[in-house]
Amino acid sequence: MSFGQFIKEIGRGERGANDLAEDQARQLFGAMLDGGVPDLELGAILIALRMKGESVAELVGFRRAAAARLNRLAAPSAEVRPAVIPSYNGAKRQPNLTPLVALLLARLGVPALVHGTLEGQDRVASAYVLRELGILPCTSAAQAQAQLAENRVAFVPTGVLAPGLANLLALRGRLGVRSCAHSVVKLIDPFDGAGVCVVGVTHPHYLETGRGVFLATGARGLLFRGTDGESFANPRKRPRIEHFADGRAEVLFEAEHTAAAEVADMPQDIAARPTAAYIRNVLDGRAPVPLPIANQVACCLYASGFAADFNQAKAIAAMRAHARASV
Repeated sequence: MSFGQFIKEIGRGERGANDLAEDQARQLFGAMLDGGVPDLELGAILIALRMKGESVAELVGFRRAAAARLNRLAAPSAEVRPAVIPSYNGAKRQPNLTPLVALLLARLGVPALVHGTLEGQDRVASAYVLRELGILPCTSAAQAQAQLAENRVAFVPTGVLAPGLANLLALRGRLGVRSCAHSVVKLIDPFDGAGVCVVGVTHPHYLETGRGVFLATGARGLLFRGTDGESFANPRKRPRIEHFADGRAEVLFEAEHTAAAEVADMPQDIAARPTAAYIRNVLDGRAPVPLPIANQVACCLYASGFAADFNQAKAIAAMRAHARASV
């Protein structure tokens, strides 16, 4: 494989670069995941793609390559699709409520698989909050399978699900910037199409490309502007939430235009321990579920097939999200 030819196509800058065809992208990303690209060429490819911006066809090809190399899991239930919740950004301005979304879904009967990094760098990673809640990272796919069957929630580090992707993500420390791997990892489904990807993104560009990937592949998922790029709705101002299934798109909630002044009982300190304490209070009914989070849970109930229609999903989320339960 001539990596120089790929670089020649994608490395001419934002205006002069050409996009790769889907199958070219699949071949190239497969080689990258397998460790078959020398360091010099790999760095050039990652930076060229970042400068150019990934096309939908490229992301579809990258996703296909990643899917072929995932450590697969079996859906715990034939009736309800598991929620696949990527967590790769970490909280910077508000408490990280990705674990709250996962635990609310698990309590309501939807298996929730959170996958992400073990370290948050200068941010509060979901792994930190989950550890405070007694949920430790799974060390194997078999352990993740058992945790989902027993507790309906599991946290799986990227290296367990997709070692090649984890290696590419780790290059951020050397390159200084994120790469296409950060976009791809949010779109993976280790349940081989049986899951629902709950994808929060950082910028409008990624909303457009993510939308294109869902429509082109027919994958099931929810897409919205995440809080600090995490996969939870801003508890002060709900984003637009779009549902995808079988190549069709459906807007479930439009974005709110006015932000709430504050959220009841939510801590000002975004560190893992006070965030975990707040999540416990919400789960135990001592604090209300922020309405945008309840809205997101309703979307997940609908997308997973737990509820027969969206009105029922909204009713279930409203009635049951405040029921007492322990972590």
